Amino acid sequence: MAYGGGAAAAAAAAAAIANAIKASGSLVRMAPDDFIKILHRNKDGLVVVAKGGIFTTNYQYLTSYKGICFYTKVSEPLNIPGTVEQVHAEKIWMPS
Repeated sequence: MAYGGGAAAAAAAAAAIANAIKASGSLVRMAPDDFIKILHRNKDGLVVVAKGGIFTTNYQYLTSYKGICFYTKVSEPLNIPGTVEQVHAEKIWMPS
């Protein structure tokens, strides 16, 4: 019977992840160079920037273009076009 509880907990965790993915909509993880290309297409756009990492620093970027959210994660800050508005967030969480 003890194993049944673990299976139920695992199923609940999987359901929670699936619901988080559904709630977040379409997310596209891409290479930093491709992310910058999206920003150049969306000159009056908005990008959310967060600095993270436990052992090494990383920079996370999130933007929306034509109804799709694009995300990238890099070890050095990106050179964001000056026409794009930046919002700094404490954290960006992406479902896995």
